[in-house]
Amino acid sequence: MLVRNETVSYGDNAKQIWKALIEENRVDEHQLQLKTQMNVKDVHTAIGWLARENKIRKDDNRYLLSSETNLTEEVGSLAGRIWKILDIWNEADVFTIKKLADAEDKQIYTALGWLAREGKIEVDEKNTYRLK
Repeated sequence: MLVRNETVSYGDNAKQIWKALIEENRVDEHQLQLKTQMNVKDVHTAIGWLARENKIRKDDNRYLLSSETNLTEEVGSLAGRIWKILDIWNEADVFTIKKLADAEDKQIYTALGWLAREGKIEVDEKNTYRLK
């Protein structure tokens, strides 16, 4: 049973990151966490969302708003691998996705944010992800 709409949640978090970057311009991950009071997962899913919208880039470990992202190759490629995992397995939690995709938690959450922006995933109350 699906209990929440991650697309809405990730989108709301992306708005907070957007506002923080408008105020500060170039911000590292830790500063984004402090400024938005979000955990690492939420910051990275929001970054993935904004990357899919082509609105954020990363330079020297700092994020800034941009009309052209430089995260497509890294995040988009991993999002594709995660989509394939979910297509084959039907569903998976972050631990399983991490193991099968051979990626770190932050990378997984960023790619999940990308997929959420595309409207391709959903998650249940046990944090199990599946394709829509």
